Amino acid sequence: MTKKETAMTEPRPDVLVVDELVAGYVSGVDIIRGASLSVAPGELVGVIGPNGAGKSTFMKAMFGLAPVRGGSIRLDGEDIVGRAPSDLVARGVAYVPQTNNVFPSMTIEENLRMGLYQQRHRWAERFDAVTAMLPFLAARRRTRAGLLSGGERQMVALGRALMTEPKVLLLDEPSAGLSPINQGDSFERVMQINAQGVTIVMVEQNAQRCLEIVHRGYVLDQGCNAYAGTGRELLGDPKVVELYLGSLSRSSRT
Repeated sequence: MTKKETAMTEPRPDVLVVDELVAGYVSGVDIIRGASLSVAPGELVGVIGPNGAGKSTFMKAMFGLAPVRGGSIRLDGEDIVGRAPSDLVARGVAYVPQTNNVFPSMTIEENLRMGLYQQRHRWAERFDAVTAMLPFLAARRRTRAGLLSGGERQMVALGRALMTEPKVLLLDEPSAGLSPINQGDSFERVMQINAQGVTIVMVEQNAQRCLEIVHRGYVLDQGCNAYAGTGRELLGDPKVVELYLGSLSRSSRT
């Protein structure tokens, strides 16, 4: 085997590694208590768990929005704990929050430009690349974001995050608050974006659908890792089904 062939077959190092993370908003109260996660380039990784498990706090800690009191977060081998969100954006991390994720008084185009404020010279290139994945954004580029539906606003938020061509895209509850039809569209978009080579970490309330589409998943409970495996493995684990997926999962598999 040639050196080139060996390089092509060897697995690439994980782009994001979270190890034994401890985090919380109030001193002395740890919401995340030793959770870990790793993401390889091009992977779609999901984090599920019951309400109050700390899923959104886990993601906010990765993006510098929740204080970290222990453990490490490494991006391409560099510890990024304590970095400001603006610095993380410059280093290749993009984050789409669950709510308040667009500038409603701005047009779609203006929202996308806000996503590229650190690299304005790349506007034409990135606009073409992002709207190739999300054509709706080009078709409605002059529309104010405040006039859009929840699903359409999510597309704007996704597009703005993708403008930076991120190494890792963090999605916090992308299906939350959407109608069943729009939830399905949301998951389809996530898969399509990942199929373009975008590395994604997704926290999701719809555990069943999340595990159906991810390469690997983590079950978070009380701030700790409860289970981990491929999406298929977790869907087939009776304990995960009983404790975290419930009757909806059981009925869909009969």
